[in-house]
Order: sequence, then C-alpha cells, then structure tokens
Amino acid sequence: MSQKLVMTGRPLGLTTRPCQQRRAARMAPRAAHELPPLPFPIDSLESKGMSKETFEFHWGKHHRAYVTNMNNQIQGSDLEKLSLEELIHKSWNNGEPTPVFNNAAQTLNHTFFWESLSPNGGGEPSGKLAEAIKKEFGSLDKFKEEFGAAGATQFGSGWAWLVEAGGKLAIRKTPNAVNPIVNGEKPLLTLDVWEHAYYLDFQNRRPDFIKNFWNLVNWDKVAERYGA
Repeated sequence: MSQKLVMTGRPLGLTTRPCQQRRAARMAPRAAHELPPLPFPIDSLESKGMSKETFEFHWGKHHRAYVTNMNNQIQGSDLEKLSLEELIHKSWNNGEPTPVFNNAAQTLNHTFFWESLSPNGGGEPSGKLAEAIKKEFGSLDKFKEEFGAAGATQFGSGWAWLVEAGGKLAIRKTPNAVNPIVNGEKPLLTLDVWEHAYYLDFQNRRPDFIKNFWNLVNWDKVAERYGA
C-alpha cells in the first residue's frame, strides 16, 4: 500500500518549536549600536561657555567615530550580541583590554558626559546627594576643589569621575577610555579632559575649562544616578 503525504495545514517554514525560537533569538546579533542624540539642542550651552562648534566636532565627529569603529570591530563576532556595558566588561579582559575596549568605553563615556550637562545646569546639589557630598568631602567647595584637581592632574587624555564605591562617594581619575565600572564602581558624574573636549573654546587652558564645568553640571541627573 502506498503511503500518502498527510498535509497538516501548517505553513511552511514555521515548524520551529518555541524553545528553538528563543535559542535563535539569543544567538542573533543585536542591531548595530547607534550614536545617541544629545540630550539638549546642540547650541544650547553656548551662553555657558561650550560652543556649538565644539559639539559639532566632539559629539558629531569624535563620539560618532567611536560608535562606528566599535560596530566595525564587533561585526560578525559573538560580541555583537552584547549590550554596551557587557561589551566593555568583556573587552576589558581583566585589565588586559582588547582593541574593542577603547571604542566601546568611549562610546559610553561620552553619552554619560553629555547627560551630566544641562543648559539649566550649575548651582548646587540638594537632598541626599548634597548630604553625602558634605559628609565625604566636608563641603561642596572642597569637593569641587578635589574633583577639579583630579581633572587638572590627569596626565594626557582621560576623565575625572565622582563615583559611589563601597557605599561611599569617591573621586577617581582614569586614563584614556577607562571607565570605573570595570572596577565595580558606580559612576555618578564625569568630566572629559581629553584635549578635544575643550580646545576650540579654551585652547590649552584646561583649568579654565574645569572651572566653567561647574556652570553646566546637571545635578538633577547626578542625584538620579545616586538614588538608582
């Protein structure tokens, strides 16, 4: 007796089981990372000492290049599946960073920096953040002094950070692209002291750039990070 092909009515190509579909989703590469938009109009900090031209180069060219280079480096590899923070930890490679690290970390660092600024920035922190700063540093002025010194004395390119470490606030300075998350610390505020961050507006006067930074700080965002 010849066998007959039994048609089930199931559309062709949809025979995978749910578990197989979930596995395929986990293995699929993520969409390419994109350059996040600035959290404010590109010319909105001009009256506070940071020009539109600086953002056209710093965000529009430097930050964009980090994102593009990172995507090119991870294309076609298992790293495509990772979130940005996962990619940073993976490429940090226990203190022996792979070539991907610099572009991945700089992508995150710059986004974090832009979010630390605001056209309505400046003034003073309030609430629990203000209390924590006073407890750890004695006063807001003393904190600004120590944070500024970290940025001014970072030799060459790098970053100054306010972090939460071991339940306390602390100031860090890091070279090149290094982000404190690789050491298990929680960043709250950062200042970019790479020369391209300030040269168009302040030339080689990094101390003046640091002094002006306090007119831009988005303390509400810092407090949000501290409370998270």
